[in-house]
Amino acid sequence: MQYRTLGRTGVQVSALALGAMNFGAIGRTTQDEATAIVDAALESGINLIDTADMYGRGESEEMVGKAIAGRRDDIVLATKATMPMGDERNRQGGSRRWLVTALDDSLRRLGVDHVDLYQMHRWDPRTGDEETLSALTDLQRAGKIRYFGSSTFPAYRIVQAQWAAREHRLSRYVTEQPAYSILQRGIEEHVLPVAAEYGLGVLAWSPLASGWLSGAVRKGREIATSRAKSLPDRFDLSLPHNRARLDAVERLAVVADEAGLTMVQLALGFVTAHPAVTSALIGPRTLEHLHSQVAAADTVLSADVLDAIDEIVAPGVDLAPHEKFDTPPALLDASLRRR
Repeated sequence: MQYRTLGRTGVQVSALALGAMNFGAIGRTTQDEATAIVDAALESGINLIDTADMYGRGESEEMVGKAIAGRRDDIVLATKATMPMGDERNRQGGSRRWLVTALDDSLRRLGVDHVDLYQMHRWDPRTGDEETLSALTDLQRAGKIRYFGSSTFPAYRIVQAQWAAREHRLSRYVTEQPAYSILQRGIEEHVLPVAAEYGLGVLAWSPLASGWLSGAVRKGREIATSRAKSLPDRFDLSLPHNRARLDAVERLAVVADEAGLTMVQLALGFVTAHPAVTSALIGPRTLEHLHSQVAAADTVLSADVLDAIDEIVAPGVDLAPHEKFDTPPALLDASLRRR
Protein backbone atom coordinates (compact mmCIF):
# COMPACT_ATOMS: atom_id res chain seq x y z
CA MET A 1 0.00 0.00 0.00
CA GLN A 2 1.24 3.46 -0.90
CA TYR A 3 0.81 6.35 1.54
CA ARG A 4 0.49 10.03 0.74
CA THR A 5 0.25 13.27 2.68
CA LEU A 6 -3.30 14.58 3.01
CA GLY A 7 -2.90 18.04 1.52
CA ARG A 8 -0.69 20.13 3.78
CA THR A 9 -1.85 18.52 7.04
CA GLY A 10 1.12 16.20 7.42
CA VAL A 11 -1.29 13.29 7.99
CA GLN A 12 -0.32 10.15 6.07
CA VAL A 13 -3.20 8.29 4.41
CA SER A 14 -3.41 5.24 2.18
CA ALA A 15 -3.74 5.67 -1.59
CA LEU A 16 -6.94 3.62 -1.37
CA ALA A 17 -9.46 4.62 1.28
CA LEU A 18 -12.51 2.69 2.48
CA GLY A 19 -15.85 4.32 1.74
CA ALA A 20 -18.68 3.02 3.92
CA MET A 21 -21.71 4.14 1.90
CA ASN A 22 -22.71 0.52 1.20
CA PHE A 23 -22.79 -0.47 4.86
CA GLY A 24 -26.33 -1.26 5.93
CA ALA A 25 -29.55 -1.26 3.95
CA ILE A 26 -28.09 0.65 0.98
CA GLY A 27 -25.71 -2.17 0.11
CA ARG A 28 -27.53 -4.91 2.02
CA THR A 29 -24.37 -5.32 4.11
CA THR A 30 -24.83 -6.68 7.64
CA GLN A 31 -22.82 -5.61 10.68
CA ASP A 32 -20.77 -8.81 10.59
CA GLU A 33 -20.02 -8.27 6.90
CA ALA A 34 -19.13 -4.62 7.45
CA THR A 35 -16.80 -5.53 10.32
CA ALA A 36 -15.11 -8.18 8.16
CA ILE A 37 -14.62 -5.61 5.39
CA VAL A 38 -13.11 -3.12 7.85
CA ASP A 39 -10.86 -5.85 9.30
CA ALA A 40 -9.59 -6.83 5.84
CA ALA A 41 -9.15 -3.22 4.77
CA LEU A 42 -7.02 -2.41 7.80
CA GLU A 43 -4.98 -5.57 7.32
CA SER A 44 -4.30 -4.52 3.71
CA GLY A 45 -2.88 -1.19 4.89
CA ILE A 46 -5.89 1.07 4.36
CA ASN A 47 -6.00 3.60 7.20
CA LEU A 48 -8.68 6.07 6.09
CA ILE A 49 -12.39 5.27 6.51
CA ASP A 50 -14.98 7.65 5.09
CA THR A 51 -18.70 7.72 5.85
CA ALA A 52 -21.52 10.29 6.13
CA ASP A 53 -24.49 10.99 8.35
CA MET A 54 -26.97 10.56 5.49
CA TYR A 55 -25.80 7.07 4.48
CA GLY A 56 -28.76 5.03 5.65
CA ARG A 57 -29.82 7.95 7.87
CA GLY A 58 -26.95 7.25 10.25
CA GLU A 59 -26.83 3.47 9.84
CA SER A 60 -23.44 3.51 8.13
CA GLU A 61 -21.90 5.60 10.91
CA GLU A 62 -23.28 3.23 13.54
CA MET A 63 -21.84 0.20 11.73
CA VAL A 64 -18.46 1.87 11.24
CA GLY A 65 -18.40 2.77 14.93
CA LYS A 66 -18.98 -0.83 15.97
CA ALA A 67 -16.42 -2.10 13.43
CA ILE A 68 -13.62 0.18 14.68
CA ALA A 69 -14.30 -0.14 18.40
CA GLY A 70 -11.05 -0.55 20.30
CA ARG A 71 -8.80 0.63 17.48
CA ARG A 72 -9.89 4.20 16.87
CA ASP A 73 -6.38 5.62 17.13
CA ASP A 74 -5.16 3.53 14.18
CA ILE A 75 -7.68 5.06 11.79
CA VAL A 76 -8.06 8.40 10.03
CA LEU A 77 -11.82 8.73 10.43
CA ALA A 78 -13.88 10.96 8.15
CA THR A 79 -17.58 11.74 7.95
CA LYS A 80 -19.83 14.34 6.35
CA ALA A 81 -22.84 16.57 6.96
CA THR A 82 -25.22 19.05 5.21
CA MET A 83 -27.51 16.57 3.40
CA PRO A 84 -31.10 16.32 4.77
CA MET A 85 -31.47 14.20 7.91
CA GLY A 86 -35.23 14.19 8.27
CA ASP A 87 -38.21 16.21 7.14
CA GLU A 88 -37.63 19.19 9.43
CA ARG A 89 -36.26 21.94 7.22
CA ASN A 90 -33.38 22.96 9.48
CA ARG A 91 -31.93 19.45 9.81
CA GLN A 92 -29.67 20.05 6.83
CA GLY A 93 -27.30 22.61 5.36
CA GLY A 94 -24.25 24.47 6.57
CA SER A 95 -25.64 26.65 9.37
CA ARG A 96 -24.00 26.73 12.77
CA ARG A 97 -27.33 25.66 14.25
CA TRP A 98 -27.33 22.42 12.29
CA LEU A 99 -23.61 21.58 12.11
CA VAL A 100 -23.18 21.62 15.90
CA THR A 101 -26.10 19.22 16.27
CA ALA A 102 -25.14 17.08 13.27
CA LEU A 103 -21.59 16.58 14.52
CA ASP A 104 -22.73 15.57 18.00
CA ASP A 105 -25.14 13.08 16.39
CA SER A 106 -22.32 11.66 14.23
CA LEU A 107 -19.94 11.34 17.17
CA ARG A 108 -22.60 9.49 19.14
CA ARG A 109 -23.30 7.07 16.30
CA LEU A 110 -19.60 6.49 15.67
CA GLY A 111 -18.90 6.03 19.37
CA VAL A 112 -15.94 8.46 19.34
CA ASP A 113 -15.13 11.84 20.84
CA HIS A 114 -13.72 13.33 17.63
CA VAL A 115 -13.39 12.76 13.90
CA ASP A 116 -10.23 13.48 11.97
CA LEU A 117 -11.95 14.96 8.92
CA TYR A 118 -15.41 16.56 8.86
CA GLN A 119 -16.63 17.31 5.35
CA MET A 120 -19.40 19.46 3.96
CA HIS A 121 -21.19 16.92 1.76
CA ARG A 122 -22.45 19.60 -0.61
CA TRP A 123 -22.16 23.36 -0.86
CA ASP A 124 -25.17 25.03 0.78
CA PRO A 125 -26.08 28.11 -1.30
CA ARG A 126 -28.37 29.40 1.45
CA THR A 127 -25.57 29.73 3.98
CA GLY A 128 -22.67 32.16 3.80
CA ASP A 129 -19.09 30.91 3.90
CA GLU A 130 -18.34 32.86 7.07
CA GLU A 131 -21.23 31.18 8.92
CA THR A 132 -20.11 27.67 7.99
CA LEU A 133 -16.39 28.24 8.38
CA SER A 134 -16.76 29.95 11.77
CA ALA A 135 -18.86 27.04 13.07
CA LEU A 136 -16.32 24.51 11.78
CA THR A 137 -13.43 26.50 13.24
CA ASP A 138 -15.10 26.55 16.66
CA LEU A 139 -15.77 22.80 16.48
CA GLN A 140 -12.12 22.30 15.59
CA ARG A 141 -10.97 24.44 18.53
CA ALA A 142 -13.29 22.43 20.79
CA GLY A 143 -11.37 19.29 19.76
CA LYS A 144 -14.35 17.58 18.14
CA ILE A 145 -12.79 17.65 14.67
CA ARG A 146 -9.16 17.79 13.65
CA TYR A 147 -9.62 19.11 10.10
CA PHE A 148 -12.51 19.93 7.79
CA GLY A 149 -13.06 19.71 4.07
CA SER A 150 -15.54 20.06 1.24
CA SER A 151 -17.17 17.51 -1.04
CA THR A 152 -18.31 17.97 -4.63
CA PHE A 153 -17.79 21.73 -4.58
CA PRO A 154 -17.50 23.54 -7.92
CA ALA A 155 -14.05 25.01 -8.43
CA TYR A 156 -15.17 28.60 -7.96
CA ARG A 157 -16.73 27.71 -4.59
CA ILE A 158 -13.49 26.07 -3.46
CA VAL A 159 -11.66 29.31 -4.27
CA GLN A 160 -14.32 31.49 -2.63
CA ALA A 161 -14.19 29.45 0.59
CA GLN A 162 -10.40 29.74 0.72
CA TRP A 163 -10.64 33.51 0.36
CA ALA A 164 -13.43 33.73 2.96
CA ALA A 165 -11.29 31.82 5.46
CA ARG A 166 -8.41 34.20 4.85
CA GLU A 167 -10.59 37.32 5.01
CA HIS A 168 -12.26 36.35 8.30
CA ARG A 169 -9.17 34.70 9.82
CA LEU A 170 -10.83 31.32 10.13
CA SER A 171 -9.55 27.79 9.55
CA ARG A 172 -9.91 26.61 5.98
CA TYR A 173 -11.02 23.55 4.11
CA VAL A 174 -8.01 21.26 3.71
CA THR A 175 -9.56 18.61 1.46
CA GLU A 176 -12.01 18.24 -1.42
CA GLN A 177 -13.91 15.04 -2.24
CA PRO A 178 -15.03 15.01 -5.91
CA ALA A 179 -16.34 12.27 -8.19
CA TYR A 180 -13.59 11.15 -10.57
CA SER A 181 -13.07 8.25 -12.93
CA ILE A 182 -11.90 7.47 -16.45
CA LEU A 183 -15.47 8.03 -17.65
CA GLN A 184 -16.01 11.26 -15.71
CA ARG A 185 -12.93 13.46 -16.12
CA GLY A 186 -14.50 16.92 -15.97
CA ILE A 187 -12.80 17.87 -12.71
CA GLU A 188 -9.45 17.80 -14.49
CA GLU A 189 -10.36 21.11 -16.10
CA HIS A 190 -10.81 23.25 -12.99
CA VAL A 191 -11.32 21.38 -9.69
CA LEU A 192 -8.06 19.43 -9.61
CA PRO A 193 -5.89 22.41 -10.64
CA VAL A 194 -7.57 24.56 -7.99
CA ALA A 195 -7.10 21.86 -5.36
CA ALA A 196 -3.42 21.66 -6.25
CA GLU A 197 -3.07 25.45 -6.17
CA TYR A 198 -4.46 25.63 -2.63
CA GLY A 199 -2.75 22.50 -1.37
CA LEU A 200 -5.93 20.54 -0.76
CA GLY A 201 -5.93 16.80 -0.30
CA VAL A 202 -8.24 15.12 -2.83
CA LEU A 203 -10.30 12.05 -1.95
CA ALA A 204 -11.82 10.84 -5.21
CA TRP A 205 -15.13 9.00 -4.97
CA SER A 206 -16.75 6.67 -7.54
CA PRO A 207 -13.44 5.73 -9.22
CA LEU A 208 -15.19 2.67 -10.70
CA ALA A 209 -17.94 4.91 -12.15
CA SER A 210 -20.81 3.22 -10.26
CA GLY A 211 -19.68 -0.18 -11.51
CA TRP A 212 -19.09 0.64 -15.17
CA LEU A 213 -15.36 0.02 -14.66
CA SER A 214 -15.66 -2.99 -12.36
CA GLY A 215 -15.25 -5.50 -15.17
CA ALA A 216 -18.84 -6.68 -14.79
CA VAL A 217 -20.21 -4.40 -17.53
CA ARG A 218 -19.44 -5.63 -21.04
CA LYS A 219 -21.24 -5.90 -24.35
CA GLY A 220 -23.35 -9.00 -24.72
CA ARG A 221 -23.69 -9.49 -20.97
CA GLU A 222 -26.62 -8.77 -18.72
CA ILE A 223 -25.76 -5.81 -16.53
CA ALA A 224 -26.21 -7.21 -13.05
CA THR A 225 -24.40 -4.75 -10.78
CA SER A 226 -26.23 -3.56 -7.66
CA ARG A 227 -26.19 -0.01 -9.02
CA ALA A 228 -27.96 -1.17 -12.21
CA LYS A 229 -30.84 -2.28 -10.01
CA SER A 230 -30.98 0.82 -7.82
CA LEU A 231 -30.14 3.35 -10.57
CA PRO A 232 -31.49 1.80 -13.79
CA ASP A 233 -31.24 5.01 -15.85
CA ARG A 234 -27.46 4.96 -15.43
CA PHE A 235 -27.29 1.66 -17.29
CA ASP A 236 -30.16 2.03 -19.78
CA LEU A 237 -28.49 1.28 -23.12
CA SER A 238 -31.26 3.00 -25.04
CA LEU A 239 -29.70 6.28 -23.86
CA PRO A 240 -26.89 7.67 -26.06
CA HIS A 241 -24.54 8.55 -23.20
CA ASN A 242 -24.77 5.02 -21.79
CA ARG A 243 -23.98 3.54 -25.19
CA ALA A 244 -20.97 5.88 -25.33
CA ARG A 245 -19.86 4.62 -21.92
CA LEU A 246 -20.22 0.99 -23.00
CA ASP A 247 -18.19 1.65 -26.15
CA ALA A 248 -15.48 3.27 -24.01
CA VAL A 249 -15.51 0.33 -21.58
CA GLU A 250 -14.98 -2.13 -24.45
CA ARG A 251 -11.97 -0.17 -25.70
CA LEU A 252 -10.61 0.21 -22.17
CA ALA A 253 -10.90 -3.55 -21.66
CA VAL A 254 -8.53 -4.04 -24.58
CA VAL A 255 -6.05 -1.60 -23.04
CA ALA A 256 -6.25 -3.43 -19.71
CA ASP A 257 -5.77 -6.85 -21.31
CA GLU A 258 -2.75 -5.70 -23.27
CA ALA A 259 -1.21 -4.24 -20.11
CA GLY A 260 -1.92 -7.41 -18.10
CA LEU A 261 -4.32 -5.59 -15.79
CA THR A 262 -7.86 -6.10 -14.58
CA MET A 263 -10.40 -3.37 -15.29
CA VAL A 264 -10.40 -2.52 -11.59
CA GLN A 265 -6.62 -2.09 -11.62
CA LEU A 266 -6.83 0.10 -14.70
CA ALA A 267 -9.58 2.26 -13.20
CA LEU A 268 -8.03 2.73 -9.76
CA GLY A 269 -4.52 3.08 -11.17
CA PHE A 270 -5.76 5.88 -13.41
CA VAL A 271 -7.33 7.85 -10.55
CA THR A 272 -4.37 7.50 -8.20
CA ALA A 273 -1.96 8.42 -11.01
CA HIS A 274 -3.16 12.02 -11.07
CA PRO A 275 -0.69 14.12 -9.04
CA ALA A 276 -3.50 16.10 -7.41
CA VAL A 277 -5.28 13.01 -6.08
CA THR A 278 -4.43 11.79 -2.58
CA SER A 279 -6.66 8.72 -2.29
CA ALA A 280 -9.28 6.85 -4.29
CA LEU A 281 -12.33 5.93 -2.23
CA ILE A 282 -13.48 2.36 -2.78
CA GLY A 283 -16.93 1.31 -1.61
CA PRO A 284 -16.99 -2.50 -1.49
CA ARG A 285 -20.26 -4.22 -0.66
CA THR A 286 -18.63 -7.61 -0.07
CA LEU A 287 -15.25 -9.02 0.94
CA GLU A 288 -14.82 -10.25 -2.64
CA HIS A 289 -15.23 -6.69 -3.90
CA LEU A 290 -12.70 -5.44 -1.36
CA HIS A 291 -10.06 -8.00 -2.29
CA SER A 292 -10.39 -7.27 -6.02
CA GLN A 293 -9.99 -3.55 -5.36
CA VAL A 294 -7.15 -3.79 -2.84
CA ALA A 295 -5.27 -5.79 -5.48
CA ALA A 296 -4.97 -2.50 -7.36
CA ALA A 297 -3.33 -0.67 -4.45
CA ASP A 298 0.16 -0.68 -5.93
CA THR A 299 -0.81 -0.42 -9.59
CA VAL A 300 1.27 2.10 -11.49
CA LEU A 301 0.16 2.80 -15.05
CA SER A 302 2.81 3.40 -17.68
CA ALA A 303 2.80 6.51 -19.85
CA ASP A 304 1.71 4.40 -22.82
CA VAL A 305 -1.34 3.11 -20.92
CA LEU A 306 -2.28 6.60 -19.76
CA ASP A 307 -1.93 7.87 -23.34
CA ALA A 308 -4.18 5.04 -24.55
CA ILE A 309 -6.81 6.03 -21.98
CA ASP A 310 -6.62 9.66 -23.18
CA GLU A 311 -7.40 8.51 -26.71
CA ILE A 312 -10.56 6.78 -25.51
CA VAL A 313 -11.81 9.46 -23.10
CA ALA A 314 -10.12 12.81 -23.58
CA PRO A 315 -8.82 14.77 -20.57
CA GLY A 316 -11.49 16.94 -18.97
CA VAL A 317 -14.40 15.11 -20.62
CA ASP A 318 -17.46 13.73 -18.81
CA LEU A 319 -19.22 11.02 -20.79
CA ALA A 320 -22.36 11.61 -18.71
CA PRO A 321 -22.20 15.31 -17.86
CA HIS A 322 -25.77 15.40 -16.56
CA GLU A 323 -24.70 13.08 -13.71
CA LYS A 324 -22.32 15.64 -12.27
CA PHE A 325 -23.04 16.67 -8.69
CA ASP A 326 -21.38 20.09 -8.70
CA THR A 327 -23.76 21.90 -11.06
CA PRO A 328 -24.43 25.41 -9.68
CA PRO A 329 -27.84 25.46 -7.94
CA ALA A 330 -28.99 28.37 -10.11
CA LEU A 331 -28.96 26.04 -13.11
CA LEU A 332 -31.11 23.46 -11.32
CA ASP A 333 -33.60 25.61 -9.40
CA ALA A 334 -35.69 27.98 -11.54
CA SER A 335 -36.41 30.21 -8.53
CA LEU A 336 -32.72 31.08 -8.37
CA ARG A 337 -32.71 32.13 -12.02
CA ARG A 338 -35.87 34.26 -11.89
CA ARG A 339 -35.67 36.33 -8.76
